[in-house]
Amino acid sequence: MSYDALGTRAHPTLGLDTFGDVPGSDLAAHPQVIREVLAEGVLADEVGVDYIGLGEHHRVDYAISEPDVILAAIAARTSRIRLGTGVTVLSSDDPVRVYERFATLDALSNGRAEIQLGRGSFIESFPLFGFRLEDYDRLFAEKLDLFTHLQTEEPIHWEGTFRLPLAGQRAFPITTAGKVPAWIAVGGTPQSVVRAAQYGLPLVMAVIGGSPAGFVQLADLYRRALAEYGHSELPIAMHSPGHVAATDAEAHEQLYPHQAEVWTRLGRERGWPPYTPAAFKDAASPTGSIFVGSPDTVATKIVWAIRTLGLSRFQLKYSVGGLPHDQRLESIRLYGTEVIPRVRRLLAA
Repeated sequence: MSYDALGTRAHPTLGLDTFGDVPGSDLAAHPQVIREVLAEGVLADEVGVDYIGLGEHHRVDYAISEPDVILAAIAARTSRIRLGTGVTVLSSDDPVRVYERFATLDALSNGRAEIQLGRGSFIESFPLFGFRLEDYDRLFAEKLDLFTHLQTEEPIHWEGTFRLPLAGQRAFPITTAGKVPAWIAVGGTPQSVVRAAQYGLPLVMAVIGGSPAGFVQLADLYRRALAEYGHSELPIAMHSPGHVAATDAEAHEQLYPHQAEVWTRLGRERGWPPYTPAAFKDAASPTGSIFVGSPDTVATKIVWAIRTLGLSRFQLKYSVGGLPHDQRLESIRLYGTEVIPRVRRLLAA
């Protein structure tokens, strides 16, 4: 079955995401986790997964701070899987350096690189790289504007407030296709959805709570905004956590303690109540935000989400907290060999 790199509603791209979650927030485990992510990316390619995205964080509980470095290592050992981020925190990076890094990855991977741009769900990168939190929104808006100019791969004439102007400079290397594909990743803010439409960039919605059905209004807003800005319809993707095992019971038993630990820990930072079995049961339901269960269960739920939101891509965040490496590998294997074929059969029917 053929489909383009970004996917279509008829033939969606089915991918995986990871942040390089560190068991027990153990600093000493970071190098091993990075090596495990490399092995997981290679396996994903072998079993037929379309895309893998690595998230950028600068915290003790996630090992991946420079996704492009790990993606380059995956590129060297794979031949077909698309390679991207989930997300690149553009607000606290330099758009020119970001573009050059991913154009280099595109060359190494023979045209398989892409990038998902976002403001990030954590704030550690701002003080780390010398940016003020009060500039949170302005930084992203201005740097996104510069990034879209860089996508022309022509000499740039651009001026902003956070850096000196560009007067005819170019970013290198250039790509074979003429640009590095980019998406805008959002957590549910309407203004961010409209901004993606304004720039004519595909949209990724992070659905990590509630129900995917609750994001229908955002998907519809994006399509209306695209039309208002004079753009053709563009792909919409969705990112959600999950886990695949041989049976529903096994998948739930394996995932729950790690899901509960992560959400309870983050809850202490953000004022959420402790995670409960009832919350997990609701999220794991047929219309919830966690895609966990047997291959049949997960495939059926993915098809429901694709049809409900009109998705061109689905991305399963397969790593949650301290979920062991061997269980992540088995989840990837089942996702590629059993979930993806089931999804495509169901959509074709």
